[in-house]
Amino acid sequence: MESPKKVITKNEAVSKIESYCAYQERSQKEVRYKLIDLGIYGEDLETIISDLIQQNFLNEERFAKAYALGKFRMKQWGKIKIRQGLKLKGVPEKLIQKALKQIDDDDYYQTLATLLDKKTLQTVAKNPIQNRYKLSQYATAKGYERDLIFEILRDKEL
Repeated sequence: MESPKKVITKNEAVSKIESYCAYQERSQKEVRYKLIDLGIYGEDLETIISDLIQQNFLNEERFAKAYALGKFRMKQWGKIKIRQGLKLKGVPEKLIQKALKQIDDDDYYQTLATLLDKKTLQTVAKNPIQNRYKLSQYATAKGYERDLIFEILRDKEL
């Protein structure tokens, strides 16, 4: 049986949500869900969110840029997967485009080439066509564009 949630005051919620936002960049959607989870609704919720924006605890553009660079550098995600993740977080398309523009094209190409090199060493295929298929599926799942994947596979003669 679920235990009843403890009712907290607006001031306690503000304190908790400020800590939540200070810990790492958050989207407005994440903060909205967290406030609802804390039992804050309606006008209080909107007031808290607008206060967080004014106090610079909450900034969608900063969140989008941090998310895009973090996922690219740490998880080697491609732009397609990053775009999808940002959409799920409720980030507007204009900010998604801005965030993706900060990923350097040369770094992007080199990261994909390195990923494919590493995966080539791990992939055991019966023939070159099957090997190429496995590599392209892997890179597609990571969120890279198919044109770029096949360009690199051609360059590496895989």
